[in-house]
This record gives sequence, structure tokens and C-alpha cells, in this order.
Amino acid sequence: MVVDIATTLQTRGLSVGYRNGQFSTLLFENINLSLPTGKLTCFMGPNGIGKSTLIRTLAGLQKPLAGESSRFDETKIALVLTDKISSNNMRVFDLVSYGRYPYLGWGASLELDDYDIVYQSMAEVNIQSLADKKLEELSDGQMQLAMIARAVAQETPILLLDEPTAHLDLNNRVEIMKLLHRLARKKNKAILVATHELDLALQLADQIWLTAPHKKIKTGIPEDLVLDGSFDDVFKFKGFDLKTGKIKHESHQDKLINLKGEGFPFLWTKNALQREGFSVSSEGKIPIAINQEDEKLTWTMNEQTFNSISELLNLLR
Repeated sequence: MVVDIATTLQTRGLSVGYRNGQFSTLLFENINLSLPTGKLTCFMGPNGIGKSTLIRTLAGLQKPLAGESSRFDETKIALVLTDKISSNNMRVFDLVSYGRYPYLGWGASLELDDYDIVYQSMAEVNIQSLADKKLEELSDGQMQLAMIARAVAQETPILLLDEPTAHLDLNNRVEIMKLLHRLARKKNKAILVATHELDLALQLADQIWLTAPHKKIKTGIPEDLVLDGSFDDVFKFKGFDLKTGKIKHESHQDKLINLKGEGFPFLWTKNALQREGFSVSSEGKIPIAINQEDEKLTWTMNEQTFNSISELLNLLR
């Protein structure tokens, strides 16, 4: 199998699933994938489709049903799974230092270089201040950052993560996805993330692996997969327009609004109007103008001025 040196991992005719005695369950069949260096790749698909199984197979924790995967120059993989770590009195430093254990001798003692790498890895994910904190004292977001720091400390060119933002709030989800995007470029790593974060993946992923019919995986950049309808085919969105990133609102008011404005005030005013069931069109008979002066926003309709969108909606209703 010939491996492109611009990638760290390639598969050829790979079939993935799991065996139970003499029987096997096939999840993906005859897939040919490549994981590019210096890029963030997001692996997406419906729940239960087999994303975790593929991640574990690529990491070597599970044997493929057929085919092969190859890592350039026989390099190693760092893996971050969703498994909870429960260990009394373990510090963040201790957890991150486990990333150095594959390189230690029989004495399993950290050298000065190892200490430097551990602290540098914590600095990369901005958790230096947590070095002496106990794991049980961490928030879910801090714990996930510590797990990523441990993987960074392994200094491998490939980083695989399975749902690293599961159960996190919006701020933590954004922080972790932006961190992975930055690490891919700064460290020239090939990073693969199995995720449900559609909105973040569309904005941050360099490449998407998208589960497709017939146990296949389609690859491409996010924008192409949006425009060709691939995401719609897979996720069967109900009332969500992926091309605009907006919920589809049904117009049930008999008033057609002609909204004048620009920038974020225009977008959020339009959102409020459409949520309330009003149609917004340049042909509307009810003119509403958005005004901004000295950072103060007002809305004008029929010579009446409103200081908030809420006031405007109250009159329209």
C-alpha cells in the first residue's frame, strides 16, 4: 500500500464492524480514506452509525473486518475517548504526564525533557494553573482539556478524539473545537474528531468525513457538502435550512414587513419578526427602519419610534 506523505493515515478497502462469535456486524464497507496533516477533520453522522467503532479501529484498539490502514513512517496515534477517569487524589499534572509513559524506561521516571513537555502541553491548552488541582475538582470542560493535554504530551502526529465536546456547554464546546483547529495547524498534526457539533464543524473543519448510504463515507470540505445536499441527505433536517443556518419559520401573520437596516441589528430583527410569523420582503407594505446613532439602536415604524425589538413586536401583534 502506497502512502501519500502529505497524509499520516490512509485506509484501503477498509471494512469496519464488530464480531460476536461466528457472526459479524458490518458498519462500514470498503472505505478508502486519508487523514491530512495540519488539518482538522470532523467525522459526522447519525447516532449509532458506527463513528466510535471506526475511531477505535483506526487507533488499533479493534481489528477491521477487512482491508487495512497505514500510518506514514509507522508513527503512533494519540487517542481521546469519552471514558470517564475516576482516580482519587490524582492531579492534572499526573494525568498529563501519562502521555510521556510510552517513552520512559523501565524505571518509569520522568526526565527533565519530559517535565518540559508536560508543562508545555498544559500551556498549549491553557490549563497551567490547574497543574496541582485534583481531577475530581475539575469541571467537565477542564477535564476534557486535561485529556487533550495528555494526548498532546504524547507528541504523536495523529490525534483521534471521540465526541470530545459531549455534555459540555456552548463556551466549552467552542473553546475545544477552536483549540483542536489551532493545534492541527501549529503542531502540524492530523486531527480526526467524531462529533455532533454540526454548527462548529461547518465553521472550523478543514475536511468532513460524512457517513453515507450503503455503509460508505463521503469526504469533502464543509461548504461543498452543504451545497451539494450531502448533509441534508444524511441528517434529514426537519425545519432547519442548512444553507442559511436558520430554522424555517412558517408565516402565519397577514402582515408583510419591509425591513430596512444592515449588519447584525438587521439579522436579529429579521429573526424576531420571522419567529413571530411575519414575512419580511422588499415588497412589504409595512416599512420598518433600523436606526443606530452613538451605539444606540432604535426602530421606526409609521413615524413611531421603539427602543427595543420587544416594543416593536408588541405593537405589531
